[in-house]
Amino acid sequence: MSPLTSPARLSQLMAGPGSQSHPVVLDVRHRVGGPPTEPDYRAGHLPGAVFVDLDRVLAGPPGSAGRHPLPDPAALADWFGAAGVVDGTSDAAPTTVVCYDDTDGSMAARAWWLLRWLGLPAERVAVLDGGYRGWVAAG
Repeated sequence: MSPLTSPARLSQLMAGPGSQSHPVVLDVRHRVGGPPTEPDYRAGHLPGAVFVDLDRVLAGPPGSAGRHPLPDPAALADWFGAAGVVDGTSDAAPTTVVCYDDTDGSMAARAWWLLRWLGLPAERVAVLDGGYRGWVAAG
């Protein structure tokens, strides 16, 4: 199974019946060294997307472990849970998550990897092929 999903497939998932079947879409746009990308998110994003700040959510504090060390797993799991990601260990159906950025996919891939690190099954998490630009180009 590919870790990529197409804009057409994501559109199908978003149009599916029932709110529980809709994917959680994570906007992981980030520029190393700035400027911040939250204004880009506010200016336009995929329908229902949740903005994820790489520095505050997907990384621990910079220091001896590097600029973007792994975040605390419990804090990360709590953040993803608040964003609507359900792993299927509760009574709720597991969530499908699609991550995107606006560069080469590396920022979205970090979110993908962290979700897998926390135990979300591979079939439940994907990176949007082409990212934000691919979604816009697909109409």
